[in-house]
Amino acid sequence: MKLSASGADLLAQLQTVSRVASTRSAVQALSGVQVSATASRVELRATDMEVSLRVPLTADVQREGTVVLPARLLLDVARSLPRSADSVSLELRPEQQDVEVVAGHAKFHLRTLRAEDFPPLPEPGGDTVVTVPAGAFVDTIATVAKSASRDETRPILTGILVSASGQELRMVATDSYRLSVKETVLESPLEGGFEANVPARALEELRSVVGSTGAETIRIGVRANQVVFEVGGAVLSSRLIDGQFPNYRQLLPEQFEHELRIAGDELGDVVKRISLMAQKNAPLRLSFGDGELTVSAQTPDVGEASEPLPVPFAGEPFEIGFNPDFLRDGLDSIGAGDLLLKLISPLRPGLIQSADDGGFTYLIMPIRLNV
Repeated sequence: MKLSASGADLLAQLQTVSRVASTRSAVQALSGVQVSATASRVELRATDMEVSLRVPLTADVQREGTVVLPARLLLDVARSLPRSADSVSLELRPEQQDVEVVAGHAKFHLRTLRAEDFPPLPEPGGDTVVTVPAGAFVDTIATVAKSASRDETRPILTGILVSASGQELRMVATDSYRLSVKETVLESPLEGGFEANVPARALEELRSVVGSTGAETIRIGVRANQVVFEVGGAVLSSRLIDGQFPNYRQLLPEQFEHELRIAGDELGDVVKRISLMAQKNAPLRLSFGDGELTVSAQTPDVGEASEPLPVPFAGEPFEIGFNPDFLRDGLDSIGAGDLLLKLISPLRPGLIQSADDGGFTYLIMPIRLNV
């Protein structure tokens, strides 16, 4: 294999693809980037066996071939190459079992990893193939992704339930402490549809790929246990999560004692300020009285803070506590505009919704307060 490419292009594509390379596998090749060069196409590929990514590289191929190089080291080398060099060349030296990287006067020899240990990656397509607008898809991911669990002992909850059909795109995520549901109305109806529990990590990676490619559409292929995303020449694939995603509709209360319309930005600013004093797992307290909400927090040996906010509350005063990070995440996801805060009692979940039919619902469990 021998090829030459722009140093800037090589660096940009390595920064994208190397994020997927494994950092903890016993198989050394999985920590690498596979460089595949044919007369018609050069691809950089990486996988950790759960998520895989292949990105194109514009290059002049003098000799076809495939090699696997350490991802982290290759990325560091690409970053360090002389900026004065217009191009960088990569040439496999079979007898030395290394690849010579040359840019300007700089020369590196990088030992290759076992190419036979690098698995074949899924091809695009699937039993069901749907093309969706990239902007709407990644915006919906961003709205719900923080609610997905990071606890690998409950793999079902580490995914985002993605449903797409007609003009509706819906994503649902929960870690059992909060639940996010975002329904996005698409401008044009989709041809076909699907529902799949996709690892949140894969969807977060997809957001990055869309951002780096500037693609306007995403072609999604769904198979029995796999999903493949085609984005502007890049192909990202992921295993789907087995098992039944929780019936989130059963978790949403049908009736509430209080429904308050509040300026989202104003409440968000207050919550961010007061959260500075909610440290060491201290809750954020929301105290409701006639026409007023007081947000407060207190951490022993750190300090305390409180701030009142006018709200249309009427009835018996009560106080409810929330995890400050979870509450901030919900308010941030609402964005600009008014929100609806729906409450039942200090021990029942609260609900935050976009007031102007933004299609976002956020359920958050309360924290029992010590008086």
